[in-house]
Amino acid sequence: MKILKYIKVFVLSVVSFAAIAQVPAPGEHQTEPIAIMNAYAHIGNGEVIENSVITFENGVITNVADATTVRLDLSGYQVINAEGMHVYPGLIASNTIIGLEEIAAVRATRDQDETGDFNPNVRALIAYNTDSEIIPTTRFNGVLYAQTTPRGGRISGSSSVMDLDAWNWEDAVLRNDEGIHLNWPSKLRYPRWWLGETEWKENEDYNQDYEEVKSFFKDAKSYNEMDAPETKNLKLEAMKGLFDGSKSLYIHTDRAKEIIQSIQFAMEMGVKKIVLVGGDESFYVKEFLKENEIPVILEETLRLPSRTVDPVDMPYQLPNLLHKAGIKVAIGQWGEVMQVRNLPFSVGTAAAYGLGKEEALKMVTLNPAEIMGVDDQIGSLEDGKIASIVVSKGDILDMDGNQPEFVFVEGRRVTLEAHQQRLYQKFKDKYGQE
Repeated sequence: MKILKYIKVFVLSVVSFAAIAQVPAPGEHQTEPIAIMNAYAHIGNGEVIENSVITFENGVITNVADATTVRLDLSGYQVINAEGMHVYPGLIASNTIIGLEEIAAVRATRDQDETGDFNPNVRALIAYNTDSEIIPTTRFNGVLYAQTTPRGGRISGSSSVMDLDAWNWEDAVLRNDEGIHLNWPSKLRYPRWWLGETEWKENEDYNQDYEEVKSFFKDAKSYNEMDAPETKNLKLEAMKGLFDGSKSLYIHTDRAKEIIQSIQFAMEMGVKKIVLVGGDESFYVKEFLKENEIPVILEETLRLPSRTVDPVDMPYQLPNLLHKAGIKVAIGQWGEVMQVRNLPFSVGTAAAYGLGKEEALKMVTLNPAEIMGVDDQIGSLEDGKIASIVVSKGDILDMDGNQPEFVFVEGRRVTLEAHQQRLYQKFKDKYGQE
């Protein structure tokens, strides 16, 4: 009887905890047209409207105009007076494992890395967890979309563009399997700090690693040229989109020589769309990137440079340096997964280092949307695009100003709450502090 009692107590405790820990349900579908009036609209393409009217219906933007010159019949609309506020398209987090990892220290919650070296057939979207407690924490900073990307191996798998307010991965996916991710072999090895090493060492296996990549791409290219293979090879089947332009090849590498070598290799193999990811030394090969029209997804700016010879503020300057060189740039946030919510502040730092706010905003809105092939749906506030909109009391790229008041994903009003707010309220109630 005593054991039964303990079991009951345990079950009730688990149920109670689960009830408290539930993530907010996705927003209700839009049932009436909505108009956002008198806000300062940041379109996402570099343009601004100081006094705007934005309307959307059935999850689609229907009007974006200057409220001082346009008159609309808003009878039947839910009107939101956003005077003094700022309106933005939903921000896009590039190259992130959000939805694939919950707690880095708990193996059972990590689902971003498959065993083996060549896994182009691994699809990140089917492992995407819409019930992650981390996802709501990104929404209340304005991040509404993510390029969910696998990790590990030489070819990690395929990424997909997901919205951050959905019941399941089928509802969340905006564009599935839009790119294959290749981790280019490095000529140098990181110093093993746990062994007391401080100097980089030559990678003695580089030639072998390179030949393995080359052999796999040759097989994929030959397979693509076959009219009707007798037996389907799932790995090579997943690579076919690279040769007809329906998928992008995302090459992850940082060093200047490896950037050039990897991109030249991909072009020789007949890959149609190439994107550089990381690109820590991309500034030193900017002419090559510009000439070949290679877009770059940079790591977050809030970090130290990887080379001791670089200025300490090089990560802050790099987005602007590449922009001035005529290269399309997106800024990602791919450190610890819970830091994805800091994406707007990383971009704000780049804005302060010569880029300017509107150009910086493009690097987490229209630029990544164009790179991922979803710019016809998201990335800017324009007629016909999905109504994923953030209304903030202040500048969304500033820690003090980023105070979203209204957030809509596909026209659905999103609850701006997560476990941080619940904990705050819990202890506020306990101690009676304002």
